[in-house]
Amino acid sequence: MAHTADTYLSKLLNVWVLHGLAFVIRLLLAGYGIYQDKTMVVKYTDIDYHVFTDASRFVAQGESPYNRSTYRYTPLLAWILLPNIYATAHFGKLLFVTCDVLSGVLLYHILCIRGLSSDGACRYCALWLFNPLPIGVSTRGNAEALLSSLVLSTLLCLELKRFFLAAFFYGLSVHMKIYPVTYAIPIAVYVSTHRNLEDRNKDVFRLFLRLFNKDLILFAAVAGAVFFGLTSAFYCMYGWDSLYETFLYHLTRRDIRHNFSPYFYMIYLTAESEWSLALGLVSFLPQLGLVLLTSVAFHADLPFCFFINTAIFVSFNKVCTSQYFLWYMCFLPLIMPRLRLSIKLGVGLLLLWFAGQGFWLMPAYYLEFEGHNTFSYIWLAGLLFLIINTIVMVQIISHYIPESQKRKTS
Repeated sequence: MAHTADTYLSKLLNVWVLHGLAFVIRLLLAGYGIYQDKTMVVKYTDIDYHVFTDASRFVAQGESPYNRSTYRYTPLLAWILLPNIYATAHFGKLLFVTCDVLSGVLLYHILCIRGLSSDGACRYCALWLFNPLPIGVSTRGNAEALLSSLVLSTLLCLELKRFFLAAFFYGLSVHMKIYPVTYAIPIAVYVSTHRNLEDRNKDVFRLFLRLFNKDLILFAAVAGAVFFGLTSAFYCMYGWDSLYETFLYHLTRRDIRHNFSPYFYMIYLTAESEWSLALGLVSFLPQLGLVLLTSVAFHADLPFCFFINTAIFVSFNKVCTSQYFLWYMCFLPLIMPRLRLSIKLGVGLLLLWFAGQGFWLMPAYYLEFEGHNTFSYIWLAGLLFLIINTIVMVQIISHYIPESQKRKTS
């Protein structure tokens, strides 16, 4: 009986079976979403998906995607989703679902490179493939899965020392969404010191001197060419709107809608103030300072550094919604094998993280659906959630065994 169970588990953990099952689950949910959209008042499809499709329709008509109000993404996304207009309105969901499962494939290969067996890598990949959050986000038509696959492609190519491809994917990632720019410093150090691992443990000044070498110049040139090439091309096509809506809007964004951000209430109260723009820009300083510190401290372990940098960026951002959590959750399977948390502490931190969201959702519900003035409670809940995120990050940092330390002890 035990042998039969082990054989069944081994088959289930087969990489193709695992990813195939994950893909089928997503297809079934996407199909159910079509049914719910047609028969129920509450729609399954994310409103952003309709925004993407409308923008693609404008592109198909030879017009600007920014004729669709609230489209604040690169025009490339609208171009990618043109089959929504010419083939089927569900093409985008199929693309996002595919990218979601592709992220699992990329995680599997990175884990194998980092020393895990095939079965072990499959176990950790399952944390992503069967996680309800990425499943829900991709099947509802949100484009975050596309970003996850691009960022993980960058990381895989870096691990394989394929710097040309890594630079291509990195430039494309930053063009699609600005947050991967937080990986620039650890990537620069990694590329410039990959031939001599001991250089990564030198002081900051010596690391800075070694940054200027052939590999890094090539990486910067390719990534820059992709980023500026796409940005310039779309600027020529759509003018200032493409620059502002894709990048500048997010720097000056003042979103007064309730979200997890600790800055939400301040932005809401100062929306009409002359200091509003300045306060919004100043709010980037904690992100900048912390990301610089963690980039210097953890550059020797790219997946861990990416995870911490992204978690800091999301937690301290001016706008923070649930889908942003995917930006750092895609790295969790890569750091879990080296995380030495007890089961009790791990479960406790997970429950604390969910409780923080629960405390926020309660006043948010009364504001959104009951019309009660709960702004101050939402703000306090946002502050509590920031404290909880900080506690979780500190515990992860404290119990993580970095790659350099593991190499010394092995």
